[in-house]
Amino acid sequence: MKQWYESLFENYGAQYDQESFTQGALGECDFIEKEIGFNKQANILDIGCGTGRHAIELTKRGYIVTGVDLSESMLEKAREKANAQNLQIDFQIQDARALPFVEVFDLAIMICEGAFPLMETDEMNFQILQQAANALRPNGKLIFTTLNGLFPLFHSVKDFLASAAAEGNATYDHHSFDLMTFRDHNVTYVEDDSGHKKELTCNERYYVPSEIIWLLKSLHFRQIDIFGAKLGAFSREDHLTTEDFEMLVIAEK
Repeated sequence: MKQWYESLFENYGAQYDQESFTQGALGECDFIEKEIGFNKQANILDIGCGTGRHAIELTKRGYIVTGVDLSESMLEKAREKANAQNLQIDFQIQDARALPFVEVFDLAIMICEGAFPLMETDEMNFQILQQAANALRPNGKLIFTTLNGLFPLFHSVKDFLASAAAEGNATYDHHSFDLMTFRDHNVTYVEDDSGHKKELTCNERYYVPSEIIWLLKSLHFRQIDIFGAKLGAFSREDHLTTEDFEMLVIAEK
């Protein structure tokens, strides 16, 4: 039986690129470039690359990027977009819980809940961090965004998602946030690229900063910094608060 995140991303590439939360790639790539010191020799892994928006933009800027995703449908869209711009990018179908890479990359990115924290168990989410760590060379860097567990303690997730949605975007209902597991259960409604409506029962894990720090320390990252994640405008100046729906994590081995 397919998990909700597998069903969601089937035949959804074009529609996904219209979602409000996917519109920040340019500014996010500005930040990523700065974080690696504009080193064009850096080998970059984009985990949960989706339709390739970060992989394509970084390749256009002269970086070598490998994009991996669980969804063949999303990768097809990524390849189509790359080909249209005459870009050579290695897009691979891979499960982020079992990547084949060992000390290959200087940077791994997982932006906009690329894979982590969508998994159905905490162990699987941890496997994704573990695989990202394994893929990095010594002194490599991991940059990712994830759901901020401080936010739902002070706000309604349902109200936030409703306020952020644009016409034609995914909508959400029947939220219940479990304080024991920090998981938000909801029903998500989307329309795929063929106009078919889907109703998906979703389950996403929110993390508090101390959990992320502990998980990454256990994977031997030596420097871990966490900030608020502003769409298209990542910055080390944005201290994480309870107002941030997502957090930006930067970890160095």
